[in-house]
Amino acid sequence: MTTDIPPLALSVRQPSAWAIIHGGKDVENRSLGSIRAGRMTPGRIAIHAAIGMKQAEYDYLVWRWARDSVRVPRPDALPRRAIIGTVEVVEIVTASDSPWFGGEAGLLLQDPVPCAPIPAGGELGYFEWAEGGALAEPLPWMRDWGGAEGGLFGDLPVQFEDAPVKPFGRKKD
Repeated sequence: MTTDIPPLALSVRQPSAWAIIHGGKDVENRSLGSIRAGRMTPGRIAIHAAIGMKQAEYDYLVWRWARDSVRVPRPDALPRRAIIGTVEVVEIVTASDSPWFGGEAGLLLQDPVPCAPIPAGGELGYFEWAEGGALAEPLPWMRDWGGAEGGLFGDLPVQFEDAPVKPFGRKKD
């Protein structure tokens, strides 16, 4: 856990925020325009778990990352509207061999350090965060996802009958 949290943060939707801090995600994909507009540069930043999380995105990422043995927590267990850790942005890249790279550009990340969730609102681009408010409550789909308490087989990896449709970015897996 960290107690030294930088003043600048980047808001990332779950489960990608979790994957940056806990799942080995070493690239955060963004457009070059959003990197410029958000004043994103190398340096240590806080990772903010955004309030928004769509079921289609969650389903796709759980399915996709399971192929690489990354097991994502249930959606109702992921904190939202909170600082969840810090990471070092080492470079802005337009190409990468990382399996996490999948866009026009990305922030190359290293050295994630988790912290207990700190409630905070988010913004686009890099922003100066301030503690306040409360963590976002799980939405009904998050509580019901996979059946009550993860269903009868809650300790097993999630299975999908068909691969979920990729709901964002390039359509290539």
